[in-house]
Amino acid sequence: MNAVALWQRYQDWLYYHDGLEVYLDVSRMRFDDRFVEQMQPKFEKAFQDMAALEGGAIANPDEHRMVGHYWLRDPDLAPNEDLKQDIIQTIQDIESFTRKIHLGEIRPPQAEKFTDILSIGIGGSALGPQFVSQALAASPPMAIHFFDNTDPAGFDRVLSGLGDRLRSTLVLVISKSGGTPEPRNGMLEAQRAYQQQGLDFGRHAVAVTGYGSELDKLAKSQGWLTTFPMHDWVGGRTSELSAVGLLPAALQGTDIQAMLSGAKEMDVATRVPKIKENPAALLALSWYFAGNGKGEKDMVVLPYKDSLLLFSRYLQQLVMESLGKEKDLDGNVVHQGIAVYGNKGTTDQHAYVQQLREGVPNFFLTFIEVLHDRQGTSVASAIEVEPGVTSGDYLSGLLQGTRKAIYDNDRDSITVTIPEVTPRHVGALIALYERAVGLYGFLVNVNAYHQPGVEAGKKAAAVILELQRNVIQALKQESRPITIDALATKAGAPDEAEAVYKIIRHLAANDRGVKLHGSAGQPGRLTVSL
Repeated sequence: MNAVALWQRYQDWLYYHDGLEVYLDVSRMRFDDRFVEQMQPKFEKAFQDMAALEGGAIANPDEHRMVGHYWLRDPDLAPNEDLKQDIIQTIQDIESFTRKIHLGEIRPPQAEKFTDILSIGIGGSALGPQFVSQALAASPPMAIHFFDNTDPAGFDRVLSGLGDRLRSTLVLVISKSGGTPEPRNGMLEAQRAYQQQGLDFGRHAVAVTGYGSELDKLAKSQGWLTTFPMHDWVGGRTSELSAVGLLPAALQGTDIQAMLSGAKEMDVATRVPKIKENPAALLALSWYFAGNGKGEKDMVVLPYKDSLLLFSRYLQQLVMESLGKEKDLDGNVVHQGIAVYGNKGTTDQHAYVQQLREGVPNFFLTFIEVLHDRQGTSVASAIEVEPGVTSGDYLSGLLQGTRKAIYDNDRDSITVTIPEVTPRHVGALIALYERAVGLYGFLVNVNAYHQPGVEAGKKAAAVILELQRNVIQALKQESRPITIDALATKAGAPDEAEAVYKIIRHLAANDRGVKLHGSAGQPGRLTVSL
C-alpha cells in the first residue's frame, strides 16, 4: 500500500476522544471492511452481554458472583443502593484516612509520621499498585515498597532497605480471603520483623480484604489501624480502582478522583454499541483479526515512556489471566488466550526489535505514545541534542520509525496515544483495556472473569506441601539413610519419587535438618537422613 493510501487508511481508522485527548490508531492492522462486516453480529451480541454484565448479571458462575468493577468509578450504576453507598463511603474513608496519615494525626508509636508504605499482595493486588506508582508517583510524600512474592530473599532485601525506617512504615496487607499463601506469608514475615525491633505490628497495619474474611477478623482482633473492603464482585486483575489500588495511590499523593474520572469518561466511550465509535471494540476487533480469533499471535506492548514501564506487565495479567482458558462457555475445549509481553521504547530498539522485524512473525505490536515530552518544562528551555532536535524528538522519531519498519515487513501494529501521563489518563488506559478484554472474551465465548488455572496451581502447591510433611514424618521413623524411592513409598507416594527428591533437595539446601548422601548428578542413587 502506497503512502497516499496509508494516509487515507489512517484517517479512516483513527479514533479520537475529544475530552480525554486520547487517540487509537488501528490503521496498521490489515483488516478490511468485509472483515468488519463479518464481525458485526458477534459484536452486537458482545455489546448486549457487556450491558448485562454492568447491570449485575452473574458473570462468575464458579463463585456465583457479579462483576462490578465498572461501578467503582460510577456508583450510580450499582444494582442497588447499598452497593452504591458502600462504594461512595469507601472512597471517602480512603481520602479521610490518607489525610490523617499525611498530617500526622494517625502516626506510629515511635515516630512523628509514617514515612514509608509496605504493600503486601500478589497478582493484581501488587501489579496494579506497582504500575500506578511507577507511572504517577514521581515525588511521593511516602515511598512505597512491595512484598509481591513469597521469596525469602526478596523479603530480606525490602526489609534491609527499610532498616530503621520500619518504625515509620505503614503496612498494607491486601488479600480478599486472607488465606492466599503469598500475602499471608508476607504478612507473617513483616510481623516478625516488627517484633524483632520491639514494635507493635498492629499499630502500623491496615487490611484491605473481604468483609468477614479471616484477615478482616485478624485485623479487628489485633487492633490494626483500620480495614478497607475488597468486594467479592471485583476481581484482582480489575481491582486497581478499588481500595486495592486507590489506597496506596492516595497515600503516595496521587489524585484518585482524577483516576476515577478518567476511567468513567472512558467507560462512557466504550459503551457505544458501534465498532468504529468505540475504542475498546476497535482493540478487541484488532486482537481478533491478528490471532484469527484463536490467539494465534502474541501481543507485544511497547510504551514509549519510562513512567509506563510496568504497563505491559500490568496488561500481561489482565489479558492472559482473563482470556487464557481451556474451555469456552459451552464447555468445548478451545484453548483460548493471547500471550502478552513487552518492555519499553526505545530500550527495545536495542533488544528484541531486530527479531520483531525480521524473525518469526508470530505477534502484533501495541505502541503506547505520550505526546508531551516532559512536564513542567517550557518548549524554549528544551535542550537540543542536535540542531533543531531534542531528546523527545528522538523518542518520537524512533517510535514512528519502528512502526513503519515493522509494517513495511508485514507486521501489524496498534498505536494508543495519550497527551501526558496523568492520573486521569492512567485511569482511562485502565478502563480502556478492561473493556477491551471483556468484549474480546464475549467475542470468543470464554468467561473472562474466572481463573480456574490459577486455582489449579494453588491446589497443586498444597499437595506438594502436604507431601513434604509426610516425607519429614517418614524420615523421623528411619534410623539410617534411605533411598529416594523407598522414602517416597514410606511417605505414601510411591509414584512421586521426583517430587520427593526435589523436596529433599530444597530442604537440604536450606539447612532444614535433612542430609543428602551421594552424588548430586545421580539422584536415583542418593540416600537421605535427618
